Amino acid sequence: MAATENDNDEMLTLDSFLCFAVYSANHAFTRIYKPLLEELDLTYPQYLVMVLLWEKDDQTVGSLGERLFLESSTLTPMLKRLEAAGYIARVRDKSDERQVRVQLTDLGKALRQKAVDVPRGLTAATKLGADDLQRMRAEVSSLRDTLLK
Repeated sequence: MAATENDNDEMLTLDSFLCFAVYSANHAFTRIYKPLLEELDLTYPQYLVMVLLWEKDDQTVGSLGERLFLESSTLTPMLKRLEAAGYIARVRDKSDERQVRVQLTDLGKALRQKAVDVPRGLTAATKLGADDLQRMRAEVSSLRDTLLK
């Protein structure tokens, strides 16, 4: 069946773009996270690095980049800022000098306690229940994975 001119017009409206809905939702998330993370003196990408290190300390730059979908050229300046703040240390892997490992400092470990309310603040801002949030996260992650294939 051939597309009509009305179909074509609808395809080129901003409100019909899933990508714009995701893009604008990202901006809304950033607006909510900003005051929550200012208390920690972290940007959102820095917060994500810290979350990964709180999950599992002593990871390689490559493994962090893989989990965050970031190239090391983007991740390295962020790690340098976290190191300057005293939250992490970057050290060469003793068994493979090509690898740089990222480890939490005592200050970085202590920051975790200050960060425990951040997810609660974001969850409250969405006004969604746990099941809806989990479903949406799974759907968006699945879409991301499909697009990356």
